[in-house]
Amino acid sequence: MIEFFARNLGEIFNLTLEHLFLVLIATFAATIVSIPAGVLLTRRPSLSGPVLAIANVFQTIPSLALFGFLIPLLGPYGIGRVPAIIALFIYSLLPIIRNTFVGISGIDPSIREAGRAMGMTDWQLLTQVDLPLALSTIIAGVRLATVISIGTATIAAAIGAGGLGTYIFRGLRMNDNNLILAGAIPAALMALTADFAFGRIEKALMPGAMRSSRKALRMGLIATVLVVVVGSLLFFSSSRRSTTRPVIVGSKDYTEQVILGEIVAQLIESKGIPVERRFELGGDLCHRAMLAGEMDVYVEYTGTAFSAILKRPPISDASEVYRQVKEEYASRFGINWMDQLGFNNTFAILVRGVQARELKLEAISDAARYAPQWRAGFGQDFMSREDGYAGFTRAYGLRFAEQPREMDLALSYRALASRQVDLIAGNSTDGLIATLDLYQLEDDRSYFQPYHAAPVVRREALERYPELEGALRLLAGKISEEKMRKLNYAMDGEHRDVKTLAREFVSAIR
Repeated sequence: MIEFFARNLGEIFNLTLEHLFLVLIATFAATIVSIPAGVLLTRRPSLSGPVLAIANVFQTIPSLALFGFLIPLLGPYGIGRVPAIIALFIYSLLPIIRNTFVGISGIDPSIREAGRAMGMTDWQLLTQVDLPLALSTIIAGVRLATVISIGTATIAAAIGAGGLGTYIFRGLRMNDNNLILAGAIPAALMALTADFAFGRIEKALMPGAMRSSRKALRMGLIATVLVVVVGSLLFFSSSRRSTTRPVIVGSKDYTEQVILGEIVAQLIESKGIPVERRFELGGDLCHRAMLAGEMDVYVEYTGTAFSAILKRPPISDASEVYRQVKEEYASRFGINWMDQLGFNNTFAILVRGVQARELKLEAISDAARYAPQWRAGFGQDFMSREDGYAGFTRAYGLRFAEQPREMDLALSYRALASRQVDLIAGNSTDGLIATLDLYQLEDDRSYFQPYHAAPVVRREALERYPELEGALRLLAGKISEEKMRKLNYAMDGEHRDVKTLAREFVSAIR
């Protein structure tokens, strides 16, 4: 692990800065909004109940659900840092508003009455009595909001916002504890450091010690503002660095997609076209980004497009599926399907290798008689799709010992290998199948529809860069299922660098 940290120190540092940037911007903005709001509630106590109730509701919304709400609302800014900062801002509101309200409301009324008797105005009472006496409580709210934001910001990697969550999600996909720790340890240290620093400030701002700490507080606030301003300038200047809009290449959030995204990016770059990478996006964010004009090309699968995007009932004719998605994507979305890459990454029903050897299992039908004693675990995608769990169990007459556990796809591999479940639905080209000694059961009733991979590209990008089409056609038929499985294993099992893998592949086909 130490060797891994030493080798990847630069990337860990960059991801830590990205993480810190998201947290600082969000909590700073929330502080600017929440303190005046908390003060207003002390002047209008009747509003405190509804306002705090609304803030509490926002606090209880799961982060992934909140991201899902923000994506369509923000349009072209629906992925990346913008929705992440907005979500963290929303989560930071409640602790600061509540602590500001409680801190000022808890001041002894006789102190305020004494101030009024001395002829102090409302503004003087606020700035010279209320805020100074409540400041330690307010800082406690900022402290809590910051720690919450640091933890929540790891989820932001699912929408392409970067940060240390990138390593955590990547480690779960690749079954690599070093990657998980490389994301978790800096995030934990950041949270502990913030908690300690704000704790010291909070203690220093207690009424008895406040006067001696004003200078330190002032310097801390100035430093925070400078970090936010400089970070914002760097962010916006980097987003406008190129006068020519690059081709934005995306990928979904699993190993195969990251490899294919990097291959596509390097092929395009080999034609002298500028490229921006936007990898590891969860759910259907790639498709949404294409529709919003925030992405130009990524690799999609015919079955996913047919069932999940176009909402068609599954069929087994591969050529018909490809024809329909190609025609409808062009007419409805202005997106072109290029030639297929050459492999079919359909659902793979997996058991442990030792299990298959002991019970002499070869096909899914062989496993049906053992299913009543087994526990199953499936990814959310498999459980929700029309060609997933419901139809699969009907086609094979499967009954399990208990309701299948619904979990993240990457975690389902770990659960199977560690005997937490006995059967899962993975991907047929996944490198973890070999890495974890799993066995793919034959789909002997031909239930699963085809999932042939092909690049999809926005028509506007092809018009902007005519040579883009030629670059993508170089991939036609070049990746077999065996080749894709080896590439996935090289990254998941051997932990090879994705850029090196892609560079070797591109050199071989050019």
